[in-house]
Order: sequence, then structure tokens, then C-alpha cells
Amino acid sequence: MLVNGLEAWVETPGGAVALSSQRYAPDVVHPDGAERIESFVAEPWPRWTFRLPDGSLIEHGLLVAPGRAATALYWRLHEGRGGTLAVRPLVSGRDYHALHHENPAFRFDAEVADGRVVWRPYPGLPAIVARANGSYAQQPDWYRSFLYTEERDRGLDHVEDLASPGIFRWDLARGEAVLVLAAEGHEPGEDVAVLRAGEERRRRRFPSRLHRAADAYLVRRGNGKTIVAGYPWFTDWGRDTFIAMRGLCLATGRLDDARAILLEWAGAVSEGMLPNRFPDRGETPEFNAVDAALWYVVAVHELLAAGRVTVRERQTLVDAVEAILAGYSAGTRYRIHVDDDGLLAAGEPGVQLTWMDAKVGDWVVTPRIGKPVEVQALWLNALCIGSGFSERWAALHARARRAFAARFWDEARGHLADVVDVDHRPGTVDWTFRPNQIFAVGGLPFAVLEGERARRVVDAVEARLVTPLGLRSLAPGEPGYTPRYQGGRGLGARPRRYAGGARRGARALPRAAACPPRRRGPRASARDRRRRPAARAARLPVPGVVGGRGAAPDTSPRLTASKARGRAGRSTFAASGQWCRDLLRACRRP
Repeated sequence: MLVNGLEAWVETPGGAVALSSQRYAPDVVHPDGAERIESFVAEPWPRWTFRLPDGSLIEHGLLVAPGRAATALYWRLHEGRGGTLAVRPLVSGRDYHALHHENPAFRFDAEVADGRVVWRPYPGLPAIVARANGSYAQQPDWYRSFLYTEERDRGLDHVEDLASPGIFRWDLARGEAVLVLAAEGHEPGEDVAVLRAGEERRRRRFPSRLHRAADAYLVRRGNGKTIVAGYPWFTDWGRDTFIAMRGLCLATGRLDDARAILLEWAGAVSEGMLPNRFPDRGETPEFNAVDAALWYVVAVHELLAAGRVTVRERQTLVDAVEAILAGYSAGTRYRIHVDDDGLLAAGEPGVQLTWMDAKVGDWVVTPRIGKPVEVQALWLNALCIGSGFSERWAALHARARRAFAARFWDEARGHLADVVDVDHRPGTVDWTFRPNQIFAVGGLPFAVLEGERARRVVDAVEARLVTPLGLRSLAPGEPGYTPRYQGGRGLGARPRRYAGGARRGARALPRAAACPPRRRGPRASARDRRRRPAARAARLPVPGVVGGRGAAPDTSPRLTASKARGRAGRSTFAASGQWCRDLLRACRRP
């Protein structure tokens, strides 16, 4: 993090008029610039209009240069006399997981030449380059005690100091004020007018806001591409990459991106596993995911089905799939191994291997050691896919499928177990009702559960887990259910709620909801069952995304649809949760 924000104001004959607001400890908002916002629009990029006391109307816009660590800002006078715009950059130079505090080591010195101002706040960090069409005056100062309420509510450090080396000024009556901030080496060569025109063209190429928002998650890693797990601080995670790839790349026709990512990851297979996370500073990759490699196999299968790979590339991907299946069959890290029944067992104390991976210190909130249900659905799909490349996996697939049908279903309960052979103890079963079982019904290339059993699972999931915001991670009434995701880090309050019901629940539902028609029984022909839900789904409005990932919501039964819609603007998952609900209902109708 180099530049955290700006302080902006307009100097008029009647005095300074703020265009920004900051929140300071203990909980004070100052100055009052936010009160002058007359309107805000997100298209084609974020733009605010401010109405000054003298009637002047000022537009402020912000756009980020794609593929660069650079942000362009502009201010434009539309009405009135305006005045002199003054802007102070607020600078830190810190890791995005840390906070910054006043200290004597910060370097305020500026290099000013050829319309560029360069600051080098700390040794070893990229320099900050500012390019402006106004004047600059060196006037160093510290802005102290910024308050971050979300971090405060999470029990994290939440007060920060920022440095401001100087002030930029423009006479708004003389034309548009422009400020470009970039890490050294990332400065755009074009002026802001060219950047705006190029960004408008780029955005028009996407068929919808959803496609355009999804594009932000595909980023460069070295000479290749990868998928980041989320903003503002997640990097690329194996599990998230291969789950998201099916929507971000394959469903949108970005096959070249999918191919490049899968080929890059093919070389990372180790003892059958793929890394779940590459640490930020180049440390050894972490392999704590039993399902990341299995999701990779699914993504490879769908890419090959779509075509557009060379013979050599296909062989590289097939070899990676073979290495994953062979590694898991032989046994690998964290007691991941194929048991006598053909199912995949995994886990040991202190390690979180499934997507329910909340952990506080050495405490794994939802350990799920044994044979988790969605892992078996993925394993059976991987074996089925592998059987298409080599007959050696066919017998194992048949044996594992028989075991799954016999061991996970309970006729009286009408749903699947969450884990069998809990803690590697043969015969023990965890019947906790979670959303993981939906992957046995749909969301993967090959269904594991079909017919009446599949229908009953979908019915039970809809009755007990679906909310206006998506799926709960635990059904109300189960031990440990907590409806609201809140609290600090003390005693693991948030991680405990993360897996205890208040889950941002749209991970499993979208693809699973699209699949039940093929298991809906004889009410319609097979052709109709394939076509009708797809047609209904195509008519549903697809949620657009303004921001990034939202916080896990309140999933208590009292959360009504109207309340959820009121929150939808704050969260990707709020919008997608309502869409999932509508899609599931569309698929249920004969």
C-alpha cells in the first residue's frame, strides 16, 4: 500500500470548502466534504458530483489503469465560479496486512522535475510517482489516528497515521485538474483523456457488468496469468482458482486464459497435491487443501471438452491429472489416501483441508477429518474423468461409487452425511446438516446421487439452508449454529461463526441449482428436463457487481428478502444469493 487516500478541498473567496471526509479516533468524521456529494455513479467508472455552497458543481472521477499499479483522478468544474482545488496525498508504504504509524524514518523528500513528483518513503519500496497538470508545494505533515471501523469490529488493530508530503493545486476555472498516482515503472504514457477513451472502449467489449467485474479477478503472475481469490487482500489460492475458473474463464469463453492458467499450475503438482496458497513473500507454498487438486481435474475436463488445446498441451494436462490421481491413490500429505472402500480419506489434527478452513492458532474450527461428502463427490468425478484417459481408474471409480451410495445416505433423515469414518474411525458418521452434500447432486460434471434421493437432498437443502443471501454453512437447530457473522478475533468469535451458519453462502448453489433437472424423475422427457430450466435460468436477471467480496451476512430466519435487497448494493454475494434462490426455484418447476 503506497497511497491510502486523499484530502481535498476548494479554496474560495468565502473560505475553504472540503471535498473529502475522514474518520478519526475515537469516532469523529472530519471534515464535512461527504455532505456536499450531490450524486454518485459507478459507470463507466466511479464519479462523484459535489455542490459547493456558492452553487458551483464539481465532478470528481477515478479510474485505474488495467494491468498497472496506477490510478488516474480528475476534477472538472461544470457550473459556477469554482476556485482553487487543493489535494494532499495521504501516504504510507506498508504491507496491506499491516498499519502505518508516525515515525522518524519516513522520507518526505520529493524529487520534482518535468511535471513529475517522486517520493521514496522507505528504502526497498517502489517509489511513488505523481504526475499533475497543476502546481506542487512541498509541505510535509502527519495526519494521525485514522479509524477503521471494520477492523475495530473484527478485533484487529484499527488506528493508523498517514504522511502527507505536500499539496497539489489547480485553478478549476482554467480547465480540468488531473492527478495520476503510480508506482515507479507503472506510470501510464498516455494522458488522462486517452486513458478514459481507452477504458471506455475496453469496458464496452464486455457483454455485461458481470463479465466486466469478473475480469478484475484475472491478473498477471510473472509472465502468465492467475486468478485472485478476492479483494482487497487475497492472492491466488488453488481451490478458489479452479472453482472460479469455470465461471470466469470457461463459461465466458476465455479459453486462452483458462488454458494458460491450467498449464502453469500443471507444473506445481507435488505428491498428487496442488498448493492451496502461495505466500505473499515467496515462502514455501502451502498444500493444506484436499480438494484443490480435484477441482483442477474438473477444470481440465471442462477445458478439454471446450477444445482449443494443442496435442502437446493436452498431454501436459492429462499427465497432471494422472499425477494427481496416482498421488492420492498412493497416499500423500496429511493422511490423504484411498481407503479399502475406494473413498478418499483425509485429515489430521491441527490442519484444515476442506473449504471450511477457518482456523484460530492451532484450533481448527471445523476439522472434518475422515471422508467429507463433497470431497467424495470431487474424487468420484476425478476418477470418472481419469477413466477417460486410462482404464486403470475405472475399477476404483466403480468401487468408490458403490461405497458412497451405501455409506452416505440415510433413508430416515432423507439426506447425506457430512463426514463418514470421522477422525479415521471406521463406522462413525457425522450427520450434521451442511451444504456440502449439494455437490453430490449437481455442480460437477458427473452426478454422484440421482433420482429420488437427489430430489430429497435438494428439497432438504432448500428448506433448511437457503436464505435470500445464499446458503447457510450450518442448518438452524444444529449444535453450534450462529446466525450472525460478527465479533472480534478473541476466542475465535468470527471464525466460529464463519462455519456455524453465518456463511456468505453462494459458493455451492449456482452450479448445483443448474443440475437437478436431469434427476427430477419422469415428469417430463429427458430433452425437456434439460431445456426448460436452462431457458428459465436464461431469463433471470444476472446480478451485477459494483464492489468486491462482501462480508458474511446475517442468515437468521428473520432476515427477510426485503431486508436482503436493501443490503444487496454492499455485497457481491447478496446479489448472487438472490439470483441463486430464483434459479433453484426455476429448476424445480416441471
